[in-house]
Amino acid sequence: MRHVTDSSASSAASASVSSAGLYPAERLELARKAAAEAGLDALLISPGADLRYLTGYHAVPMERLTCLVVPADGEAFLVVPALEKPAALASPVGALGIGVTGFAETDNVYELIAGRLPRDTGRIAVDNHMWAEKLLAFTAALPRVQAVLAGEVLQELRIRKSPAEVTALRRAGAAIDRVHRRIGEWLRPGRTEREVARDIADAIIAAGHTTVDFVIVGSGPNSASPHHEVSDRVIRTGDPVVVDIGGTTEDGYCSDSTRTYAVGEPHPDFRELYDVLQRAQHAQVEAVRPGITAEALDAVGRDIIADAGYGEHFIHRTGHGIGLETHEEPYIVSGSDRPLEPGMAFSIEPGIYLPDRFGARIEDIAVCTADGGERLNLTGRDLVVLPG
Repeated sequence: MRHVTDSSASSAASASVSSAGLYPAERLELARKAAAEAGLDALLISPGADLRYLTGYHAVPMERLTCLVVPADGEAFLVVPALEKPAALASPVGALGIGVTGFAETDNVYELIAGRLPRDTGRIAVDNHMWAEKLLAFTAALPRVQAVLAGEVLQELRIRKSPAEVTALRRAGAAIDRVHRRIGEWLRPGRTEREVARDIADAIIAAGHTTVDFVIVGSGPNSASPHHEVSDRVIRTGDPVVVDIGGTTEDGYCSDSTRTYAVGEPHPDFRELYDVLQRAQHAQVEAVRPGITAEALDAVGRDIIADAGYGEHFIHRTGHGIGLETHEEPYIVSGSDRPLEPGMAFSIEPGIYLPDRFGARIEDIAVCTADGGERLNLTGRDLVVLPG
C-alpha cells in the first residue's frame, strides 16, 4: 500500500487537475460506442453525476428539462432551458464542441428531442437518477420506444478513475484529513453532537470543499448506530464518538472518512473492540490489489472480526465506490465477484456496533493501482483519546 503525504498530494493536485483533464471530450465518444455495443439507439442524460462525468456541466435539477443526448450513431447535443444556455456554454461544455440548444418556455422540449432522434429509434437509455416526471414525458413523446436504465453502460466508464480523477480524489482526501486533525478543537464533554457537527461543517468548507455532504457525530450509545447523524445528546466523559464526514470539492469529486474518538478514557471493553477493528481495517487496506474480488476483500476484515467474536456486530458492507458521487460502483460486499482493477476507488470502512453500548468505525478511501493499492486518507488510525 503506497502512501502520499498531505503536502505532496495537495501540490500535485494543484499542478495537474484541470477541467480538461477531468472532463475530456473522449468520454462522449466512449459513451457513444458503449451505447451502440449495448444495442441502444441513444443515451438521455439529465443533471447529475453522469452529466458531470460526460461534460463537466454541473446543472441544477429543476422542473425545466436539461438533457444531454448521445446518439449511438450521430453527434451528441445538449438541450437546456434558454435562460440556462449561457451557463452551459460557460462550463466545460463550451470546450467540447457539441451543439447546445436552448428552448423557450412554450416549447415542448420532449417532442423537440424526439424529433431529433433517428426515425427508427427503438431503444433508449436514461440515466438512473432522471426524475420520474421527465421519464414519463419522454415515454409519451416516444410511445413506441423502449426506455431502459443507462447505469449499466455508464458505470463501466466511470468505475475506473483516470490519473486526473485520482489526483482530484487525493486532494479531496487531504481536505477531509485536515478536518479530522482539528476534531479535538470541538469535541469535548458538555457539548451536544449537534454543536460539534456545526463546527465540523464549517471546517469542511474552510478545508477546501464547496459543499458539506454529510456529518455524522455519534456519541456514547449513538456510536452503535452506523447512520446516526446528529442529535442534542450531550457528550460525556468516557464516550466513544464516531465522526464520519465528507464533502464535494470544486473539482466535483467527493471525500469521505471516518475516525472514532474517545472523550476521556473509554471502557476497557471498547478498547478491546477497537483493537480488533483496527487490525481488520488495516488488513483490508493492505489486501487491496488487482484481481482480488470485492467479496474476498470484504472477507479479509470480516473474518478477523468474526474470529474475535464480533461477527454479528459488523452489520454493513465493507465499502462503496467514490468519485463524482459519494456512493457508486464498485461496492465491496459479500456476493460481489467483481475483481478489482487499477483505477477503482472505494472506501474501506468496517465497523463493530454493540447496541445500546457503543460502536466504532474506521474508514479510508483507497485506490487500486497496478501493483497494489494507495490509501488516500492519511490521518492515523489509532484511537484518539481527547481530554475528558
